[in-house]
Amino acid sequence: MSSILTNNSAMVALQTLKGINSDLSKTQNEISTGKTVATAKDNSAIWAISKVMESDVSGFNAISDSLNVGEATTAVASAAAEQIVDVLEEMRELAVAGVSETADHTKLDAAMEQKEQQILSIIEAAQFNGVNLLKTDTDGNGGTGLTVLSSLDRAGSNDVLNANAPTVSKITVTSADFEADLDVAGRTAITTSATAETALTEIEGFLQVAVAGAAALGASAERITDQSDFVGKLTDAMTTGIGALVDADMEEASARLSALQVQQQLGVQSLSIANSAPETLMSLFR
Repeated sequence: MSSILTNNSAMVALQTLKGINSDLSKTQNEISTGKTVATAKDNSAIWAISKVMESDVSGFNAISDSLNVGEATTAVASAAAEQIVDVLEEMRELAVAGVSETADHTKLDAAMEQKEQQILSIIEAAQFNGVNLLKTDTDGNGGTGLTVLSSLDRAGSNDVLNANAPTVSKITVTSADFEADLDVAGRTAITTSATAETALTEIEGFLQVAVAGAAALGASAERITDQSDFVGKLTDAMTTGIGALVDADMEEASARLSALQVQQQLGVQSLSIANSAPETLMSLFR
């Protein structure tokens, strides 16, 4: 039955065209934004997960900066400690030479004093960003070490679905405290072979302290470096994961856009045909 009041074909064609236009608009948005999930309306669950992960990536970028500063601070102290070890070895050589009865003890002691001043100078200069890991007070405010933010851990009750704050992990680097433990200025003055032997024993003790401190700082520096490398790789992996969730497949979107544009043209033509169908009824009244 044909009716001039109800055009079922036109209604079907119109609904089809609306669906095509909606899909076409969505595809165009994907191409313009580069994302399949750009807003919560697109996919609320995926959008929520991606936003939490993006927040974590931002946090890890800040952690990377913290690790870089901590790495530099520890590296400066480690290099200074190694230099102090070298100077103490030179002082040991002088003390060994002073054990000889024929040695010029006055000149040897003067050379030792220069080495002592060099060590004290190295300790004072071994600071980075206001932190000196070779001194008793590392930061001028009673600090005894360096705390470096190392990670944000989101697991268990702190997972994405529960959306609770992640746990903060830190790396603590303890001061080597050469300022207190290396009392090189208080060593025995070399005036005779006997005092040279006493100074040699004292310097051996200083050397053991310096080697242990340098080794500890080196181990801490290596840990911070390894953590920095891990955070960099973790950030890249998380960024890739976010992209897998929300980024548009541009090749697929391009192909879909072409197909939808053809469907749109056909839909318009179909609606035009459906709208013109009632005009054929006029022939019945001629």
